[in-house]
Amino acid sequence: MEDEPWKDLDAYMEKPYWVVDILPKQVPENSRGQYFKIADYYLCHPQVDAIYKKFSDIFLKLNCYDDMAVSQDGENWVVNPAPCDLVAMTVNTMHPNRMLYAALKSSGTLLVVAGDDIYFTVYNPTTEILELLGSLASAEGLFLWKP
Repeated sequence: MEDEPWKDLDAYMEKPYWVVDILPKQVPENSRGQYFKIADYYLCHPQVDAIYKKFSDIFLKLNCYDDMAVSQDGENWVVNPAPCDLVAMTVNTMHPNRMLYAALKSSGTLLVVAGDDIYFTVYNPTTEILELLGSLASAEGLFLWKP
């Protein structure tokens, strides 16, 4: 890829972002529910494996529409990884303190999965990417929302 805007990850963190989540909206700080206990439950196997499989399915489908660069450290990027490799990076090697970055070239969108979260963040999405992500998330039983 000639243009590599994803290499400046700090710049992305300052851009507008959305979330693809197992929940339909952000849980308020003063919620009387037990969000952290439930999040811990979903971060255990096999629940977390199922969630990350949904994430990888979304990434694979997004890669049908645009070139995708993927990295687990933010420095070494693989452009358009083989589908099995992308699934392995998303499902098999994610654990706490691990990150997965996926950048869509033409839209300038960055997707970030943290190994200790049950959602992924979408930085700098275009309207077209948001529409596509909304459909893909819904098909996987997930939700797209803006904090």
